[in-house]
Amino acid sequence: MKQSTLIWTLLMIFGGLGLVSVQLFRGKGEVYVREVPVEAKASQPGSPEQVYHWSKSQRVSTTEKGKPGVSFSLSRTLGLWVAAFCTLAIFSFLYGDNPLYKFTESVFVGVSAAYAMVVAFWTEIATNLFAKLLPALARISFFPDMDKETQVSWLYLVPLVLSILLLWRLVPKGNWIARWPLAFFIGATAGIRLISYLEADFVGQIQNTIMPFIVFDSTGSFLWIKSLGNSIVIVGVLSCMVYFFFSIEHEGVVKYISRLGIWFLMVTFGASFAYTVMGRIALLSGRLDFLFNNWLGI
Repeated sequence: MKQSTLIWTLLMIFGGLGLVSVQLFRGKGEVYVREVPVEAKASQPGSPEQVYHWSKSQRVSTTEKGKPGVSFSLSRTLGLWVAAFCTLAIFSFLYGDNPLYKFTESVFVGVSAAYAMVVAFWTEIATNLFAKLLPALARISFFPDMDKETQVSWLYLVPLVLSILLLWRLVPKGNWIARWPLAFFIGATAGIRLISYLEADFVGQIQNTIMPFIVFDSTGSFLWIKSLGNSIVIVGVLSCMVYFFFSIEHEGVVKYISRLGIWFLMVTFGASFAYTVMGRIALLSGRLDFLFNNWLGI
């Protein structure tokens, strides 16, 4: 191991141990909660209204430690420390690729996949398939508040069959069977997205581009700021369209208009990149706020 690598590794290890020891001795990194009563009303067709009472744990600041009704939450404290450990493990990639970062990355990918699977089960399989084909059984098992008048929807047999055919991809000799539902899903998704993109992007951009160069208010006064903004938008759109028009040579007037389009494109790309960077900085500031505020208590 190189001497510089050894030095940085020791600094990270002793720095982490120092943070943990400081937290333990200062009593920071603890979560306290207070039980808050909750009341909700629910009713079903043909039955009287029922009132349900329960309580939920609401997090409070550490300054309320020892007050009546405030208790230490072990589960949330463990969650806080696990979140801080995972954040520092991801930040360790700044030093270089290491086993701690790889472990945390694998945990993140696995937890995300498991969460997506559970959400898909309850929102798609249980709600849109199981409850539609077997409403009586769904009412007994998963959805006790389900309406008793719900009838079987035989139309949902179509997605059930397509889903079963899609599972044939796991069989070595049945790959060709899974291509049919996969092609149907891709084609239907592409058609739906095409319509939404045409309405939101294509038609919307055309409508937003059709605007007057000169704008007057209701009293007839000239609005030069609005007029200047409209003129910049129209000139930018037209010059960018000329830049991407390759059927004629970019010479003479067309050359200067296409160069103006390049300037508009570069400004747009720069603004988009800056917006992306600012979004990442916002994520970083959120993680730093979590470490210094929620965990370290600074």
